[in-house]
Amino acid sequence: MKYRFARPLLAVLCMGACASGVAAAELIPTADFARREPLTMPRLSPDGKHFSVVYHDVDGKTHAIAIYAVDDPSKPISLIRMPPYELPANIIWASATRLVVARGKQDGSIGNTSYTGEIMAIDIDGKNPDYLYGYEAVGKRSATRQTDSGWGEIEGAPVQSNGHFYMRATSWSDQNRSTLYDVDATSSARKQMADIGIGSMSFMISPDGAAKFSYGTDADFKYVVFHREGSGWAKVPENGELQRFVPVASVAGSNRMYARYSPHGMGGELVEQDEDGGNRRVISRDDFSLVTSDGLWTPVPLRPFGTYAESGIPKVTYVDPQDAIAKLHMALSLKFPGSFVNFIDFSQDGGQLMFGVSSDRDPGRFMLIDTKTFKVHSLFAVAPWIDATKMAERRPLRFKASDGMELEAILTFPKGKSEANLPMVLLPHGGPIGIKDDWFYDEDAQFLANRGYLVLQVNYRGSGGRGNGFEQAGYLKWGTRVQEDLIDGVKWAIAQNYADPKRICVYGASFGGYAAMMTTIREPGMFKCAVGYAGLYDLGMMYSKGDIKTTKLGRSYLTTVVGHDEADLAANSPDHLADKITVPVLLVHGEDDERVPFAQFKAMRAAMDAAHKPYEVLTKSGEKHGFLKPENVEEFYNKLQAFLDKNIGGGEATTASN
Repeated sequence: MKYRFARPLLAVLCMGACASGVAAAELIPTADFARREPLTMPRLSPDGKHFSVVYHDVDGKTHAIAIYAVDDPSKPISLIRMPPYELPANIIWASATRLVVARGKQDGSIGNTSYTGEIMAIDIDGKNPDYLYGYEAVGKRSATRQTDSGWGEIEGAPVQSNGHFYMRATSWSDQNRSTLYDVDATSSARKQMADIGIGSMSFMISPDGAAKFSYGTDADFKYVVFHREGSGWAKVPENGELQRFVPVASVAGSNRMYARYSPHGMGGELVEQDEDGGNRRVISRDDFSLVTSDGLWTPVPLRPFGTYAESGIPKVTYVDPQDAIAKLHMALSLKFPGSFVNFIDFSQDGGQLMFGVSSDRDPGRFMLIDTKTFKVHSLFAVAPWIDATKMAERRPLRFKASDGMELEAILTFPKGKSEANLPMVLLPHGGPIGIKDDWFYDEDAQFLANRGYLVLQVNYRGSGGRGNGFEQAGYLKWGTRVQEDLIDGVKWAIAQNYADPKRICVYGASFGGYAAMMTTIREPGMFKCAVGYAGLYDLGMMYSKGDIKTTKLGRSYLTTVVGHDEADLAANSPDHLADKITVPVLLVHGEDDERVPFAQFKAMRAAMDAAHKPYEVLTKSGEKHGFLKPENVEEFYNKLQAFLDKNIGGGEATTASN
């Protein structure tokens, strides 16, 4: 789910650019889709008196943590700046006055925020900074302890705020080990809580501070779960090859727990059970997709009050509709019809609640409610320049693939147009394994719909949200069954008379760029053009270039999910099949991309040249996995629109400007 909230505090950050002033029939300026979100990652302090947000300058270089008083959110009481090009990858409040920050860097607009492995703490007034974990010799620890040779990540915090937090660390020298610590955020003292001989594992920690479960993907790309028994760990056996058991949280004051299952690899359950798996009670179940309670938890003692399926438009099912918190959520949902209400943070006493509201047309807003007086204060929203009333409807639907598998499609309909015989853009998502498209606001889809195009997104085999078996159905089938699912989605849209079969193009980023080339190869005559953005074009190159191959886990991922037969890799790589591409192509890439290195772009360009195929290009130095600089994003969107208009025509002839 995409929660990209942040309406900036108007007096401070909007600087007069808050309203687009564009009539419904007019094009929304391209720049409005290219602008960076100024505020992200809101967190409420334990006493409910302050909240923090991550502030991003428009230049993409400067990031900071802004602290606001809840009773006067007009301007920050402090602005804690990060080193250049660094940003907080995670933030928690260790106490009412002290923050813990995991440092990170962003790998482009479609890349992940990567952890540097360093953790710092600082008071909300910017004083008493300390370096709690990392390789630099600074902070209180440096005088008494050697620097850390490893990665540290925030794993959580005690249920009752006490100035401490939980940290998971992995040593550089022994990456097959995960160690959990209780850390005092003021003194920097650490106490080991648990240790397991597998790297990058997560821990489920009970309210009394005990590590009950450890779970994650091991170095062989196998999902594993261990239960704490005495001072050791016992592996939880799989009940069938495709079942996936995910520990969620302990039930306070008992040996009970909440967990998620994908019973047969398809669909999902949220359950309450004993720690040993006995006395299982199903709270919610869905046969099509996984079930989650994200954003639907009570204050302490923590428990889920509602669930929803990870496919379709989220519809909350309440565990007990008479529960006071469930009633509060219902009331807020009625106040914001057509939106999903997401509970973010409660104050320690439950008296203050930070919540978010978002939808397919609204990137989101954050608010605060007093749970005693029910008075609501608006804090900020993601993009005040986006008018939700001018955005397009996103409609999740289902269709049958050619082999009978039921799949989810999401259609974004251009506003104010007939829903029949539209020019269409197929927009395959990246990943591909475990990633999915959902109903929430999607910038690419909204931009294209505003330009007059119907947008089709398909959660093909391998996508997330449907269960482990559905993901595994995409293994070793990147160029075959996955492409067939996408093509079947296009055929379905044509059969439903949504799409004009003579005006269809495909555009995708990362793996989606790979799919943009492969669909045109697998189904000649269906598409009129193809756009690859930061695309992957040579499967074999993944073993020699890029950052995936740098760890044993990454190499195991490649052999498990992509395959290692050289002939098969070549047979499913667009740069080996360029002679079969018969449509105009646009290739877009950041020259400093580390996830899908620029060598992939060069290989595809060379293949197009060798096959004497026409193509257009847009590359930018200093950009990584997806453009970050707003001016580069705007240039890309304008070029994308011009390319589509030339080949399939969206019915809009001009490009909007500021």
